[in-house]
Amino acid sequence: MDANISVCLTFDFDALSLWIGGFRAGSLSAISRGEFGRVGAMRLLDMLKHWSVPSTWFVPGHSAETFPQVVERLVAEGHEIGNHGYLHTHPKSPEDEEHILVHGNEVLTRMTGRRPVGFRSPGAGLSENMVGLLVKHGFEYDSSLMGDDFTPYYMRIGDRAPEDGPYVFGKPTNVVEIPFTWGLDDFPAFEYVTSRGGIQQGLASPNAVYDIWAGDFDYLYDRIGEGIYTLTMHPQVIGRGHRLLMLERLVDHIRTHRRVKFTTMSAVASAWKQAHPPGA
Repeated sequence: MDANISVCLTFDFDALSLWIGGFRAGSLSAISRGEFGRVGAMRLLDMLKHWSVPSTWFVPGHSAETFPQVVERLVAEGHEIGNHGYLHTHPKSPEDEEHILVHGNEVLTRMTGRRPVGFRSPGAGLSENMVGLLVKHGFEYDSSLMGDDFTPYYMRIGDRAPEDGPYVFGKPTNVVEIPFTWGLDDFPAFEYVTSRGGIQQGLASPNAVYDIWAGDFDYLYDRIGEGIYTLTMHPQVIGRGHRLLMLERLVDHIRTHRRVKFTTMSAVASAWKQAHPPGA
């Protein structure tokens, strides 16, 4: 089988906003974990520059304004920046949801000179209302859902889940979904978190995570031969030394394969739309 694989290295630069918004932390110890995101981001940018690999970063407006030097470097070195809301938290109402989306757009557009075309929902908490907002505000793609693993598809409006009948699939939109999965996300595997909901143990061995991440790539390459391989990472998590060594090992493994290209998610969405026009 002659493979044709696109690899998207994506980074959610949540930084302090995750701990302030998502976990409502008041402890300086907890908030400083987000501050380490700047350290991890700079290390990752050095690695990406060494590899000459493009990537996509989903940046909350709060992170962009807190660490403008990271955003400046992302722009200067040609990486894509997508919308990740403003503060890494869940909206309180549909109106609040639109305000957060627009505020994030305004911040990123002002700081980068380019309006984001992609969105990833903080904490994978995408609502049906947000699908309509992505259409309304002209987004090209989203990466918050898990309805496939290696194949994009169009987001839908109007899905229904009745308890007394089968699931009802709504009408496709023109927004491409580039799916992600928690299995190819560093946060559940590595990050130790205590919260009111319990303890997320994290702290997995990088070797165990390598087996999962490389295994999914190998399955895509050897058994399917065509598709999008998407990693979701967080600079404050993957940016620790022993984990960066694992990521380096994985990228080296991927680069040994023919007909594999590293690309941005916007490039994937554009190519998908060309090959699969909306409504076709």
